[in-house]
Amino acid sequence: MSNADIFVGEIIGTAILILFGAGVCAAVTLRHSKAQASGWVVIAFGWGFGVLAGAYTAAPLSGGQLNPAVTIGIAVDTGTWDRVWVYLLGQMVGAMLGAVLAYLVYLAQFQANVREEDSADEPTPTLGIFSTVPEIRNPMANLITEIIATIALVLPVLAFGLTKGLGESGTTVLIVSLLVVGIGLSLGGPTGYSINPARDLGPRIVHAFLPIPNKGTSDWGYAWVPVVGPLIGGALAGLVYNAAF
Repeated sequence: MSNADIFVGEIIGTAILILFGAGVCAAVTLRHSKAQASGWVVIAFGWGFGVLAGAYTAAPLSGGQLNPAVTIGIAVDTGTWDRVWVYLLGQMVGAMLGAVLAYLVYLAQFQANVREEDSADEPTPTLGIFSTVPEIRNPMANLITEIIATIALVLPVLAFGLTKGLGESGTTVLIVSLLVVGIGLSLGGPTGYSINPARDLGPRIVHAFLPIPNKGTSDWGYAWVPVVGPLIGGALAGLVYNAAF
């Protein structure tokens, strides 16, 4: 794979991931959406299907990593760092592009995100559509949650590479997608399971600049947690995998 292939593949794959992920969050969150209030299970499966679509699309070009934590975990395990920057740059660009696309899909709903004269409803907060927001703001507890949840992602991803049948059948991505659904259902409650620095930071930057009515804060005081936590988790997963397998 050339650097250009990796860069383009990660942009396309991560954009699809975020389009599905931010899209399902918008569908569940925004008023005047047919899926409004359909719940956490819908969100978890939406993100899982985003991984499925994005990774399968990017796989022929870049391997479909789509996540700096996965990229770091692989680099820590293999000791190969020369192309890490290409993966990370593509993932960040793709995440921002995907966030813009999700915004355009729900443009009418975002524009209607105002207090209506005939309604007592407050404007719907929008940051949670793009990035993670903790239920209880405790930076250390939130950081620990993100580290553990990311280890629960990256360590199995690395181990799946040892399962010959998965690679030959082409079902590795499908299994990883189901893993992401499981993480969302089991470990996503405290922080919204970033487990992917690009997935959180790229859309957060886009949220800060988009002309969304009543969009509220982009919460930069918390933004380091869903970036640092997954990076630590990915590195730890790589170390554990290298030592144990």
